[in-house]
Amino acid sequence: MRLAEIRIENFRTFGEGDAGFRLSLPAGIAALVGENDSGKTAIIDAIRLVLGTRGQEYFRVAEADFHQPADGSGTRNEIRILLRFDALSPGDCGAFLEHLTYLDGKAYLFLHWQATAGSRGPSRRFTNVECRSGASGTGPALEAAARALLCTTYLRPLRDADQALSAGRGSRLAQILQQTEEIATGGVDFDPAAFPDDPATLSVLGIGDFANELLERQPGIGGARTRLNDDYLAKLSFEGDALKGTISVSGARGDKAARLRQLLEKLELDLRDDGVADPPPGRGLGSNNLLFMASELLLLSQERDGFPALLIEEPEAHLHPQRQHLLVDFLKQKAAVDQGAEHGLQVVMTTHSPSLASSLKLENLVLVRGGRAFPMGPEHTLLDPADYAFLERFLDATRANLFFARGVIIVEDDAENILLPTLARLIGRDLARHGVSVVNAGGTGLGRYGRIFQRRAEAEKALLNIPVACMTDMDVMPDCAPAMLGLKAADGSVPAKNNRKWRKKDDFDADGLVTLRASIEARATGQSVRTFVADEWTLEYDLAHFGLAREVWIAADLAAADARIHAGRATIADVVRSSMRSFRDIAGLDPERRSTSVYAKFRGGASKAIAAQYLAALLDRASARGRLSADELRAALPPYVVDTIDYATRNAGEGLA
Repeated sequence: MRLAEIRIENFRTFGEGDAGFRLSLPAGIAALVGENDSGKTAIIDAIRLVLGTRGQEYFRVAEADFHQPADGSGTRNEIRILLRFDALSPGDCGAFLEHLTYLDGKAYLFLHWQATAGSRGPSRRFTNVECRSGASGTGPALEAAARALLCTTYLRPLRDADQALSAGRGSRLAQILQQTEEIATGGVDFDPAAFPDDPATLSVLGIGDFANELLERQPGIGGARTRLNDDYLAKLSFEGDALKGTISVSGARGDKAARLRQLLEKLELDLRDDGVADPPPGRGLGSNNLLFMASELLLLSQERDGFPALLIEEPEAHLHPQRQHLLVDFLKQKAAVDQGAEHGLQVVMTTHSPSLASSLKLENLVLVRGGRAFPMGPEHTLLDPADYAFLERFLDATRANLFFARGVIIVEDDAENILLPTLARLIGRDLARHGVSVVNAGGTGLGRYGRIFQRRAEAEKALLNIPVACMTDMDVMPDCAPAMLGLKAADGSVPAKNNRKWRKKDDFDADGLVTLRASIEARATGQSVRTFVADEWTLEYDLAHFGLAREVWIAADLAAADARIHAGRATIADVVRSSMRSFRDIAGLDPERRSTSVYAKFRGGASKAIAAQYLAALLDRASARGRLSADELRAALPPYVVDTIDYATRNAGEGLA
């Protein structure tokens, strides 16, 4: 069986009606991603409230769990949670027979859980909890035996793996081991009347009883018992009322299940290297957390009935990225739906790790924002199958940070990726303080990354309210550029339009340029996604064209001299002085020729990315010395750069128009 849908109303951040929460879960693994306070933990806790967990922890509804609307209309007094299960096996149908609902010939299990707050006087508060089945919640209440089949395994975010795997009363390890098939059914009991020839044939409890019997018969213990009785208790006894003491192992008599539990509570689990008796000193929290998760998965693998589900918050805790990838790959194998397993593991996790998110297929991610869920499956987004294949290859840990951002800027090259955070900060729109991520699409796939945020069902009110700005070049050079950049044919003529890949302005009439710009914008514009096209040509050209020609010229010269600077054969100061002198030769040119001269340096071998680093440093230095104010820089930047930054950093309350 599979948990297919969750609906939550009036629980913590989730309201009711249109403000309620609804999520259709993907098969196998569902990873809930998003920024803090978006509602991810509330989803996990809602499932825990309805299904319960296998651990002994106590979890109940608190007063703070009842939703408090932002409009001040008062705390709601009724929490409602609906879980819908599908893909029921014949065994599942038998176990939940009286609770099933049949729709179009298929069996479903609906669970309607409700908590109602009440009071008897000013100081006596209570919460009435009820869970009923049926499509509308009018079926029979779920009995204890049925609820036990639905219990999940829950791993909290701040896990104490050492404590859970240590010996002690009520240890989690003892609970896990007591339910494993090998311990429950392996071996035979110990018979005190017939000592076993091979103790290995005994069950775990049998070995414990055998050890207890040996201890009681041990000569030292027997001698102490004899001396206690003969030399002391006999002299302190009345005639006909002798006092006799026995020495035995505590708990060695009584209920078998209790004795087995007490025996298992004496065991502990730790990591050891092959051939080493003692645990290595270097094992830390990460390795022990993997050991703990492996133990819980061992228990889940024993399930033959019911619903094998793992709820795990922040599985990346204490794990470095390579371990995170390994863990996700293992969970994917356990949750694979194409292996024919009747009871495949279902995993619902929360994460703040871009590394972990990038290890999963896009369709296994659910973006949670503002109390709403946005599954990333093909039935929910405007991505086509080719987009999913592309993103599976190129959506790495660096780019996956877009799932945790309040705003996103998607760029085509390293230069924009390096320069934009500095420009934004210097004009008073710090990207970090606004929670904005810059994603470098690497020259391709700009629209594909944008379509991640575009929903297929626009009629739904739950559109993603995350401003996504795609920043791209115009790719139409000024008419003077071909000659200045050496793009003409050998005879000095401009190649025919059909014989070249580049375009210049006089290839188009005025309407043609407008149409081209509109077509570029349309590739990744819609809903909260907007494309901002360079006003003239490329980023470097436009920076020079609108007011930073000298700064870009110097940055390009520094980039060209970067190897010599780092080798100690040149200094930054010398390169800057030389560059400022040479800039005088082009300062008087018209804007197109001056900007093309600046851009020609990048055609001549200067790295755009390294130049962006130097330009960021030059602007930072000018700002720190009071020579460049935020307003002055804003006026000197290309309008499309300013618009990109302003759009991505605007708050949700400002709207996305």
